[in-house]
Amino acid sequence: MDVQPGTVVVFTDVVCGWATLALHRFYAAREKAGLTDAVRVDHQLFLLEDVNEFPIPKRLLDSEIPVVGALAPDFGWQPWQGDASTWPITSLLTNEAVHAAKRQSLPAAERLDMALRRAFFTDSRPVSLLHEIIGVAQRCSGVDAGALRRDLEEGTARAEMMRGYRGHRDEVKGSPHFFLPDGTDVHNPGLELQWVGEPGAGFPVVDTYDPAAMDELVKRAAG
Repeated sequence: MDVQPGTVVVFTDVVCGWATLALHRFYAAREKAGLTDAVRVDHQLFLLEDVNEFPIPKRLLDSEIPVVGALAPDFGWQPWQGDASTWPITSLLTNEAVHAAKRQSLPAAERLDMALRRAFFTDSRPVSLLHEIIGVAQRCSGVDAGALRRDLEEGTARAEMMRGYRGHRDEVKGSPHFFLPDGTDVHNPGLELQWVGEPGAGFPVVDTYDPAAMDELVKRAAG
């Protein structure tokens, strides 16, 4: 895994609640440490719908939200509030938008990625649709929405995104998985959980939650 100094490579899916929690914690820890300009996230794809071979599972996410939300209530999580017919069943274009924004800059990708996560997890917006993605980008500081639309319509970022996903899929344990410049890596830092019952019918139980783990990860990423 090639991780440049001053960056942390993170494999995620935009519609993954655990990855959203981890990134929310990472950005908070980074800001608290005064390292926002010193450590950047290099977003990479771990496409859950491809790994699982089924669409974004609403029942599974509905059971996760109360558990994830209790760990970071300030994020503003909500169960899906929209009509069931507007539930996005794919995140491929949504993830591609983050990679297209990365062509502009790593900070642009960070901002768009988190804005799309908020649009999905707090505002119940169907972020698989092109016009929704562009609408989010237009209100996202530091993101050129016009360039983003052009790159999405031309598919500029998809091939590289998919090569990275296919090339590293066997190394990645799940979403999120952090890779650091010192050669170390950690899956879902500071958090261990298990499922009770079948996914979609059961519910997740958090066995271990250590918020301080993210502070340490930020320091290691900064070198």
